[in-house]
Amino acid sequence: MALKLKRINMNPNKALWEKGDFTEIAAFMRQSGEAVVKSLGITTPLRVLDLGCGDGTTAVPLALLGAEVVGIDIAKNLVDAGNKRAQELGLTNLKFQEGDACDLQGVGDHSFNLTLSVFGAMFAPKPFDVAKEMVRVTKPGGRIVMGNWIPNDPTSFVSQLLKISSSFTPPPPEGFVSPMTWGVDANIIERFGQAGVPKEKISMVKDTFYFLSPDKSPTQFIESFERFYGPTMNAVEAAQKSGKVDELHSQLVELAKSQNKSAGGGTSIPATFLRVTVTL
Repeated sequence: MALKLKRINMNPNKALWEKGDFTEIAAFMRQSGEAVVKSLGITTPLRVLDLGCGDGTTAVPLALLGAEVVGIDIAKNLVDAGNKRAQELGLTNLKFQEGDACDLQGVGDHSFNLTLSVFGAMFAPKPFDVAKEMVRVTKPGGRIVMGNWIPNDPTSFVSQLLKISSSFTPPPPEGFVSPMTWGVDANIIERFGQAGVPKEKISMVKDTFYFLSPDKSPTQFIESFERFYGPTMNAVEAAQKSGKVDELHSQLVELAKSQNKSAGGGTSIPATFLRVTVTL
């Protein structure tokens, strides 16, 4: 009975991101992670929170620049992978820990000069709580920077991938808030507004992230998403049950091929995202 209860109480968001192995997807994102960090104009000393950090695509380059970084992610396997990377690189100024972006238990008020979340906190299920927590843990005079995928943008690769994937899965539970809503200006203003941030302290610009794999074709690139990326894995499982797995695969491969800019045999897919900067 206790085991059954535990299964029922399992955080679905935690289950989603522990399902596969996001480190395999993060491998395609390293160079853009470094570029995003470089664009932030980091000057040390600086305390940074990387929220929804994965295994450190942005946390590692931040620490390499000399910032004191705490990476928080809901997935234990990614936290473990991040701590292993930090240890291997000798980064004593970087630590990863488990946590929920909706409720940053144990994180003190005004703890960080910069709170960063690149395609991380947008997937947490309670966006108003996320905005409130990000504001709470950031110091006055500090800033919050988010990178969010944009809904229905044909040049936003992950947005399109998730759109295709969701068309093969059962409808989400009642009350579900799509992570894509973080890519809409009005929602961002409303969420941070409820957390006490006036509209004029929020800026939003479109930027470009790149998925790069010199040795994987678009088809192999998609196969990695099907094997290791939680949302796509769920879509594959649902499509197998409905006998539509080939249809799903062909749609995803067509997406990757149509957006691939690599002239060689590899993959280089630009993906538009919304960069949000909140000054406190």
